[in-house]
Amino acid sequence: MKRIASFSVDHDKITPGMYISRIDGDITTFDLRTRTPNGGDYMDSRTMHSVEHMLATLLRNGEIGEQVIYFGPMGCRTGFYLLTRDLAPEAVKNALKKALADTVAHKGAVFGATRKECGNYLDLDIDDAKRECAAFLAVLEQQNGGFDYAI
Repeated sequence: MKRIASFSVDHDKITPGMYISRIDGDITTFDLRTRTPNGGDYMDSRTMHSVEHMLATLLRNGEIGEQVIYFGPMGCRTGFYLLTRDLAPEAVKNALKKALADTVAHKGAVFGATRKECGNYLDLDIDDAKRECAAFLAVLEQQNGGFDYAI
């Protein structure tokens, strides 16, 4: 069986940051690594779920919204995937930083936090989303250079 691309990266060498995981034609998959893989510090489901609701909403309603294909969590709970179409990585990074900052500044509940809108609406917390987004925004502010894994 063919090995998928994400299993070909040495996860013990990945650090938090924004990386290009793969490019398929006009679609780029970004690895938004908020935590160190295999480091023992993983997102709990409430944090992961809350960030997903906030960033999926903000990115799809922001300036790159028409080019966002997917935003969602990694099963290993160390980050998220963002798939976009026909966008330069810097444009995606800038939009992501804005969505992270907007989450930190958000007043009110997590987007989609009602029973009618979400299948697990009680597992959402805006403070958890704000903490995670603030920490990842600080990482992105310090990340210079390209979007290749530095391994």
